[in-house]
Amino acid sequence: MKIIFFFLLISNQIFSQSKNPEEILKHVADNFNKVKDYTAEISIKVNVEFIKVPEAKAKIFFKQPDKVHLKSDGFAMLPKNGMEFSPTSLINTEHTAIYENDVLLDGIKTSVVKIIPLGNQDDIILSTLWIDQDKQLIRKVESTTKTNGIFVIDFSYSDGFKYPLPEEIVFSFNTDKMNIPLNFNDDSTTEKPKKKNGKPDGITKGRVIVKYSNYEVNKGIPDSVFEKKN
Repeated sequence: MKIIFFFLLISNQIFSQSKNPEEILKHVADNFNKVKDYTAEISIKVNVEFIKVPEAKAKIFFKQPDKVHLKSDGFAMLPKNGMEFSPTSLINTEHTAIYENDVLLDGIKTSVVKIIPLGNQDDIILSTLWIDQDKQLIRKVESTTKTNGIFVIDFSYSDGFKYPLPEEIVFSFNTDKMNIPLNFNDDSTTEKPKKKNGKPDGITKGRVIVKYSNYEVNKGIPDSVFEKKN
């Protein structure tokens, strides 16, 4: 019995480690690469205790491999790491990928893959991805950075949409680590948090919720849209 138990234990460990993380990432990237470009209307809602920002509207333009442009009439506070995230950016940079295990995330079976970028150029030092292998989508990303602490991105998708583009993303972070423009405080706020060295005392959670609508995919976008205007 001891021999059988040992054999089953070893077999289970081998099976749990049998998934190839690079193959999992490649399937996700190949699925995303069906999108050559897109535009979408977005609404941005900022939930940070010491900043009062009205909900903003904007239009986002994306073109492979990594061109992003945001068009807004007013101030739109958006996390750069969230808006410029794409699966291909993870694969095209030198990295080490590790498959950890399979877990249920909000009732969806996902494979957990950790990615460690190599070299010193990137601010991100570790990313953990929860990947829906059935639909070849990233459901969640948690990243540890050198300068901005830990941030989490949760992705929601519409079942009726054929492209792997989110219906909503929620970007969560600790405000004591993120570079937040504090000068956007609203004077009508009833109570300001106490500050130390120009930042609020303690750890304050922040969230940016971005909802997408009216997608136009693979219609063609000229490169001039992404050129910086002087």
